[in-house]
Amino acid sequence: MQYLWLVIKGLFIGISNIIPGVSGGTMAVSFGIYDDVIHAFTHVRKEFKASMRVLLPLVAGALIGVAGFSMVIEWLLAEHTLYTAFAFVGLILGGLPILSQSFKESLFETKRKATPVHLILFAVFFVLVSWMGVADVSGGGPETISLGIGPVVALFFVGLVSAAAMVVPGISGSLLMLIMGYYYAVVYTINGFTTNLAAFNITELIPFTVLLIAYALGMVAGIILISQVIDYFFTHYPSFTYASILGLVMASPVAVIANTDALNDLTTGNAVIKLVIALVIALACYGLTFALGKTDDATEELPEETRA
Repeated sequence: MQYLWLVIKGLFIGISNIIPGVSGGTMAVSFGIYDDVIHAFTHVRKEFKASMRVLLPLVAGALIGVAGFSMVIEWLLAEHTLYTAFAFVGLILGGLPILSQSFKESLFETKRKATPVHLILFAVFFVLVSWMGVADVSGGGPETISLGIGPVVALFFVGLVSAAAMVVPGISGSLLMLIMGYYYAVVYTINGFTTNLAAFNITELIPFTVLLIAYALGMVAGIILISQVIDYFFTHYPSFTYASILGLVMASPVAVIANTDALNDLTTGNAVIKLVIALVIALACYGLTFALGKTDDATEELPEETRA
């Protein structure tokens, strides 16, 4: 059962990476597994079996979330923007009690008290993510991308940069892809792969597979590189790291609502009823994240003495 919980958490992490403004890293924080996942990535050689018990179900769930729900999320964002955005706000905020507790424990373990430095770090990262949320980003349209050396190399680097961002809580990989102009090209590639795979259209499937592999390899490289950096800070400066992450996570709802233009739905009539429904959905999702964060999963198998 512990592996199933991790697959489910990976599912939500994968789905969240599709939405501009939502960070997969934020969802991992909300589920209370962020530092353990970073540890698993950075200690995969030394603790191969324990790390694989964490990473395999998590990655499997994330892949299912990305491939299986990309079209669904696109539809939900187009037809039910307000409710979808508030659902993710609830999912994000549901992890705050666990994150706050982790911050307090890091202070206790390092025999520190909260200082102005913690507050400054919180404020800086809160402002950073809030700014990214309201920044003018050109979303463009549903661009296509064809097989070739240039697109393959481009998708590798897009995967590298976006994955590095996805690992950092509050920084949306999807938003960075929008800024780079490749968001819709990546979504088109994913949807093209899943559609042709379902139809077993081998001729059309091959180019989409090559493009998707290039993107996936870039993501793996980005995750490994940034995980090493974050693991260092968790190990040597845990309380400052948690203070920074708190700022990133607290600002994430601003980014989600701003990037999806969710509040525009309140200008089309029945605004009060829509807002009440949205808040109920957010509250339900808050409870879901809080409950999932309390479940025992495969992260418990990581060696306690080597955790960050």
